[in-house]
Amino acid sequence: MIVVEDLHRHFGAFRAVDGASLEIATGSITGLIGPNGAGKTTLFNVIAGRLAPTSGRVLMDGEDITGLPPHVLFGKGLLRTFQIAHEFASMTVRENLMMVPPNQSGEKMWNAWLRRGAVAAEERALRAKADEVLEFLTISHLADQKAGNISGGQKKLLELGRTMMVDAKVVFLDEVGAGVNRTLLNTIADAIVRLNKERGYTFCVIEHDMDFIARLCDPVIVMAEGRVLAKGTVDEVKNDERVIEAYLGTGLKNKVIAHG
Repeated sequence: MIVVEDLHRHFGAFRAVDGASLEIATGSITGLIGPNGAGKTTLFNVIAGRLAPTSGRVLMDGEDITGLPPHVLFGKGLLRTFQIAHEFASMTVRENLMMVPPNQSGEKMWNAWLRRGAVAAEERALRAKADEVLEFLTISHLADQKAGNISGGQKKLLELGRTMMVDAKVVFLDEVGAGVNRTLLNTIADAIVRLNKERGYTFCVIEHDMDFIARLCDPVIVMAEGRVLAKGTVDEVKNDERVIEAYLGTGLKNKVIAHG
């Protein structure tokens, strides 16, 4: 699905991403881990079009998508979520979902005046779709609440729900578990697995919670200092001497990675 080739992103003399190359297989849930400052989020931002690369390229299904802006990538089915949820706080949870699909008829004033029936029918379909997504995520009870008033974990579920309002192919999840209680984290994990198995979503997940990564991800890619350090199963990377040293600054194999 995604191939990253010798990608660089520099900020002056600082090389946040320094020659990273990796592949994300279609239909996989790939974990991306590494110590703070490894370049994980910057890599996501370059892939998702929020930052232009200094050099290198990104392919999606064999197409060169390097440097394309987020709205173009959105149309191709590449979506991402953020460490801090970006909800529209004054809108309801349902409305946050309904506004996601692009090119809605009601966005054009001409249609709002002269094609009211068509606009209303489209809005009913979007509402039904949003309610289906809320039920899938087990948060139907939040539908009419202001999105700014729900918990941080519920906002992460809402962000995941947004990806379900369009035909997503690959979703990049940036610390989806950050600040989320264990119960909601389990709900999020269940939703990711179901979207992967039932709807064919491909995921790439940045996360520091190794239990979460172990439950969901195969393979796991480890970054350090802007480069890919290792790739394998959770057990393989946890026992890799290079990974242990990157996290703990030591080569002792009897040390265990806890949280990045």
